[in-house]
Amino acid sequence: MLWAIFQHGPLPLYSTRTLGVAWEMWNQGTFLVPHTNGAPYSHKVPLLFWLIHAGWAAFGVNDVWPRILQVLIAAAWLFTSARLAQAANIGKPSAASLVPWLLIALPYPFLFSLQIMYEVLLALCVAAALCALTGRPRWHWFALAIGAGLLTKGPVMLLHVVFPWLLGPWWSEAARSNRRHWYSGGLLAIAGGIALLLAWAVPAGFVGGEDYRRELFFLQTAGRVVASFDHARPVFWYLPMLLVLMLPWATWPRVWHALATARGPMTDNERFAVSWVLPTFVVFCLISGKQVYYLLPLVPGMAMLLAAALRRQQSRMLGNGRRWRAWPIATVLIGIALLLAALPVWRAHAANAPHWVADTYATAPWFAAGFLALGAVCLLGDPRHELQRIAVCVLLGVALVHTVFARSLFHHFDLRPAAAVLARAEAEGRPIANVGRYEAQFHFVARLNRPLVEIEAHDIGAWAKANPDGVIVRYPARTEPADEKAALLVQPFRSRWIEIWDAQTLAMTTASAFDETTTLFPQE
Repeated sequence: MLWAIFQHGPLPLYSTRTLGVAWEMWNQGTFLVPHTNGAPYSHKVPLLFWLIHAGWAAFGVNDVWPRILQVLIAAAWLFTSARLAQAANIGKPSAASLVPWLLIALPYPFLFSLQIMYEVLLALCVAAALCALTGRPRWHWFALAIGAGLLTKGPVMLLHVVFPWLLGPWWSEAARSNRRHWYSGGLLAIAGGIALLLAWAVPAGFVGGEDYRRELFFLQTAGRVVASFDHARPVFWYLPMLLVLMLPWATWPRVWHALATARGPMTDNERFAVSWVLPTFVVFCLISGKQVYYLLPLVPGMAMLLAAALRRQQSRMLGNGRRWRAWPIATVLIGIALLLAALPVWRAHAANAPHWVADTYATAPWFAAGFLALGAVCLLGDPRHELQRIAVCVLLGVALVHTVFARSLFHHFDLRPAAAVLARAEAEGRPIANVGRYEAQFHFVARLNRPLVEIEAHDIGAWAKANPDGVIVRYPARTEPADEKAALLVQPFRSRWIEIWDAQTLAMTTASAFDETTTLFPQE
């Protein structure tokens, strides 16, 4: 992760938005209420921002500390998940040792952990809370972990821990032996965690104003649960996403064989994982707003169930490990190697090759050799250590893919050229407008001190007239050679372009384009 996350700068829009909010809080001294683009930001609670501020207080404002912080959080999640597997003693003691190997091979959690975001910190809080719940419950640590999770992502933290607690007598000897103490202690711990959240939310609500209070205490939770205003998906949308989340193990035949042939009654420790993963997943399916990364806190529980199934299978196979090989995963690695090796030929013989081919072809053959070596290693070696070998090869393969992206394609995500122009414009006292919704992507990178004005394309002329010395940022799907000469800056941005214009120049250009269109297509 340290290698990967320092291959390039913060990625838009996730990392740049988080850093933008942290920068505005720091710059304006509004540490109680998060702000974005000059307005209170009710979508998120402040723990991650406070952790970023702690590093800035020690080392000054920079983008190095937030990345190191993200690596530390992800590493802590891995170690805490391993500790949780040992505490739960899934299946048998040897099964817990498989959980870290299953986790480090997962590409989606690894790549998402490179984003400066809230979900990995939430996942750490969930794992810490459940560690406090297993064995002899430690209610004070349970309360503290719940409070930290609530201050990371809000009430969704309770959803991740409530079912293992409610179903405690099904899997926990401590709950069966003293149910009254189990439920009363858990209820007090949850109340304590909520009290930690309210200790911030109540004063923040008064400081943020009436609209902020209403959004913070009602709209942000109810809106996503009942009829999502963001990321609305069908009920069964998460089912195929589980396969994406659990790659590469979803393509490993041994996993499917282990799950299909699972026999015998569940142990208490396996019941713990089921009581955590299954009801929580069902509730997430019923919630309107859905994103793959919402399921990240459940990944250790899924890994525990896979580890238990694999250990049961291993005991039945009595060392016949050669029955299942890593050929699907090796095929993917070798396929990536062949694709990279073919890019120079593709570019030479295809006039309309995609832009990523032209960006990648020069360095691709060198990376192809690495993927070919990883694919070969996957197919060789002692079958008794096949899982560990797959984990290491896939982890290195994902790091290589990320390096290819950083060296070849990151310039489509690099906001520094645009940020430099905007920082200069603000220093000159020029107002700045953004065509469309602004996601705070420039505020931290450019260290902006004032908000950008959000306008629509049809407002360009009126805004330019009211702000003749202003600057306008827009994001067209394509750009023209004349625009590159007339604009202050034109650069690629994801699948589109960023154009920065003097307001009056853009107003005249768009007006000319409109006049030409009405001439070519007159009304009948």
